[in-house]
Amino acid sequence: MEKLHVPVLLTESIKLLNIKPGGIYVDCTLGRGGHSSEILKKLSTGKLFAIDQDPTAIKEGKEVLTKISPNFEILEGNFLNISALLAIKNVFKVDGILYDLGVSSPQLDVGARGFSYRFDGPLDMRMDPINNPLTAAKVINTYHPNDLVKILKNFGDENFAEKIVENIILKRPINTTLELVDVIKSSLPQKVLKAQKHPAKKTFQALRIFVNNEIEVFKDSLEQSLELLNSKGRIVVITFHSLEEKIVKETFKKLTISPRDTVISTLPIEIESDTEFKLVIKKPVRADKTELKINNRAHSAKLWAIEKK
Repeated sequence: MEKLHVPVLLTESIKLLNIKPGGIYVDCTLGRGGHSSEILKKLSTGKLFAIDQDPTAIKEGKEVLTKISPNFEILEGNFLNISALLAIKNVFKVDGILYDLGVSSPQLDVGARGFSYRFDGPLDMRMDPINNPLTAAKVINTYHPNDLVKILKNFGDENFAEKIVENIILKRPINTTLELVDVIKSSLPQKVLKAQKHPAKKTFQALRIFVNNEIEVFKDSLEQSLELLNSKGRIVVITFHSLEEKIVKETFKKLTISPRDTVISTLPIEIESDTEFKLVIKKPVRADKTELKINNRAHSAKLWAIEKK
């Protein structure tokens, strides 16, 4: 029997969702069903809607959830369309929404999907291979050098972007993941090659984020999610990247701090803030030592939560 995938910060994220047995919840990132399983276990008359655009995740996730309860529905699509996907099911308000923005292991582990820097495969990286025509190969082989440098720096924090791009241009066309890994390795100094992190990690991350337009998609989806919440409803987000963090931080700050709060804080009496939302936790939650030992991906994970009053 296959071992159930345990997502990063699972216990903490489910606790922060504050699940009501009769509530309606949305897992925006079904993946292998780790979070969805735990949400479903806490529902009696409530319902879970799980969103994913990856055919493999949908198939595997459905198998996992069916064993727990029938109180779920999988919505096939991008969480960019969360409002529309729910509206089709006649759902316009929910009690909780979860985002786990990490890439699922099956995507990384299957060479043919083109996400992996460890297994050979076509340079693809599309989470939705049916509706997204932009592959990583197209980006690598046709984009202007200046644009490639910007992609690697903005989405991968890659310090050696210029050198990597210089070598990419020399080696074009690059058609497989391991061909790209070789080009990256030839562009980096020994101290980076000897470091614990894989030398291609930042470049591959940057390409994946760009190909799937992940940052803009998340930003738009989060705005819709805030509109979908019932009173006392919560949004819980697990981020893995500084750009995702920035969106959460700025959005949550804007919603939970009103101009008059500055004045209120100086008064000797306690007055309720007039904002529509409140932070559930003041600082994001990080993985503890135990989780860090068993899950390397937990190092960059941060957990955030907001509640509608």
